[in-house]
Amino acid sequence: MIVRSLEETIGTEREVRGPTWTSRRLVLAREKAGFSLNDTVVDAGAELEMWYANHIEAVYVIEGEGEVVDEETGETHRLAPGVLYLVDAHQRHTLRAHTRFRAVCVFDPPLTGREVHDENGAFPLLTEGDR
Repeated sequence: MIVRSLEETIGTEREVRGPTWTSRRLVLAREKAGFSLNDTVVDAGAELEMWYANHIEAVYVIEGEGEVVDEETGETHRLAPGVLYLVDAHQRHTLRAHTRFRAVCVFDPPLTGREVHDENGAFPLLTEGDR
């Protein structure tokens, strides 16, 4: 059994920062759970263009307001606490945080903890053996 608090991840290698976001990686590939789980905070006013070419991502909003745009269809979806979106077909999408935005994110395959978005907005596909 693993028991871990959000507080104990802050300031460790499990806390990964981008220019407008912070991701606290609570469950990683090394735990061998078959998925990874992050508590992610996005700054108010941020706009993130993403394309998870190598991962499926589920995002469950727990704080804040925003929208996600499916760049393939042009559809825009309002995001608020209690709303989930699933990027299951590797869609290019844009997340706009109207306020400070916080979500629980689940990835398959699981993240190792070292991933940051590349120039395409994707995470590389890393395994535990990659350094």
